[in-house]
Amino acid sequence: MKAVVATGYGPPEQYAVAEVPVPRPGPGQIQVRIAAASLNPGDIQLPSGTFRDVAPLTFPHVPGNDFAGTVTEVGPGVTTYRVGDEIFGQAVPRVLRAMTGATRPSLSTGSLAEYAVFEADTPLLAHRPAGLSVEQAAALATTGLTARALMTTAQVRPGESVLVVGATGGVGTAVVPLLASAGARVIATATDVDADLVRGLGAAETIGYAEAEYPTGVDAAFNLTLPSDQLTGLARAVRPGGRLLTITYPVPQQEWIGRDDVTLHFVLDLAGALGGMREVGELAASGDLPATIGRRYTLDEGARACVDFVRQHTTGKIVVTM
Repeated sequence: MKAVVATGYGPPEQYAVAEVPVPRPGPGQIQVRIAAASLNPGDIQLPSGTFRDVAPLTFPHVPGNDFAGTVTEVGPGVTTYRVGDEIFGQAVPRVLRAMTGATRPSLSTGSLAEYAVFEADTPLLAHRPAGLSVEQAAALATTGLTARALMTTAQVRPGESVLVVGATGGVGTAVVPLLASAGARVIATATDVDADLVRGLGAAETIGYAEAEYPTGVDAAFNLTLPSDQLTGLARAVRPGGRLLTITYPVPQQEWIGRDDVTLHFVLDLAGALGGMREVGELAASGDLPATIGRRYTLDEGARACVDFVRQHTTGKIVVTM
């Protein structure tokens, strides 16, 4: 089968599209013919070597966490899915098993490929709703899960003000509509080019990325892009007693933000404890969770898609179709 592969540690410019063996499912696993996949930062960071000391890879490595596709084979013991089922979800490389929780891990062989194998018994896979296209489903896997986890953690109330830094990215374009639906007044960072799109998603106001443009006294701030050891400026925008939520590494410490009167949350839910892919599908099918796709590529263009993901500005998600 064709797949995007990294043959050693390095930048995405070293990736290639190559022939690799088709993975076969074992007990408790399913094989899926991938129809679409979308890119996330971790897909590039892992082969870069950044985490080689804690999560060493074997090569060739196929990146890709998010997908939508059709079940083509089921392993022994699988009862949740049948051949022909249309599913979607998020699964991390098997080398990250320790990060996925003690039970029901969501692991895969890499979704930037014609076929991939997944663990079947996990809340991070689900049947794809009929009204949700394969591209939309692939684009909403990680972003939808993260947006829901942020909303569950923040407990935003109608009338509250929320500053979203990184509103034009995958998670940002997913969480802004949810915040607006919750009755929040959303202030979002965006370029002039992207301002209309973000307002269309529900932002009441857009500002530039400079800390000098941040408002003051917001009830909550969502950081979706800055390193979590560089949040002092964002913390100053939050009112006393407010909340600061971040999804980026390194895992933040309270003393790093210079505020003890702001509640700091690091939001990462690789076990689906705050809701799984079924809930993401329901929100998407109802129209409350739109998919914003900035660019589309074919699998033959998959290596270039990875390069563009890190070298060019993209609004929403990059999707690779097979």
